[in-house]
Amino acid sequence: MNQNTWGPANPHPLSRTKTELIWEGKYDEYGNRRETKLPSTAYPLQKIEAIDEPHDRIKADRAVQDEIFDESKFNESNHPDDFRNMLIWGDNKLILNSLLEKYRGQIDLVYIDPPFDVGADFTMDVQIGDEKDSILKEQSIMEAVAYRDTWGKGTDSYLHMMYERLSLIREILSDKGSIYVHCDWRVNSYLRLLLDTVFGSDFYRNEISWCYTGPGYYKKYWVRKHDSIFFYTKTQESLLEGVTRSRSF
Repeated sequence: MNQNTWGPANPHPLSRTKTELIWEGKYDEYGNRRETKLPSTAYPLQKIEAIDEPHDRIKADRAVQDEIFDESKFNESNHPDDFRNMLIWGDNKLILNSLLEKYRGQIDLVYIDPPFDVGADFTMDVQIGDEKDSILKEQSIMEAVAYRDTWGKGTDSYLHMMYERLSLIREILSDKGSIYVHCDWRVNSYLRLLLDTVFGSDFYRNEISWCYTGPGYYKKYWVRKHDSIFFYTKTQESLLEGVTRSRSF
């Protein structure tokens, strides 16, 4: 016999639970929110390429468009603070953790295009010589993840994967920062609730619909012809300022 008598004087714990998105792995065995597991040392970033326009080209462009550029702001770089865009290849969770050391609270704009779980394989054969000859390059683990949108690990695993990364992204955003999350009908309902969990529903700004062209309906259902892009900000002061800022991630 249950010794607990639930009622107004002794309410059941579930009666006080707030509305939230729950997935396996969100809480530990004691009901505590699981922390994001990160390595103790930063991920060693290998600089593959620094993307910047050649100085001579910048000088030539400014000669033609000197009304646009302020010469006093530029020296040998087209970035006054000597910032360089970086193309980084690696696991985004590990990379975000490494970037936090230097860029915590400094990034104004984040756009992500996480897995849609469409089950598609976007790899292709590399043509050699004429069209009759081709070679299939063996993929690395990173390339297999990048080019195959086949999550296949269950909803709980997907949500936990996205929760960890969105939490890190929030840490790297500045107070004026904003994030755009691109998704479609397969996961948009989950991601909307997950974004509410990480950023707060008060910081949801809008849903942008990216519409496709094509027929408007099939015989049994209306065609799915748009993606969703959720727009959130980190603070109330963010609004649309993050769109026009120069530094983005």
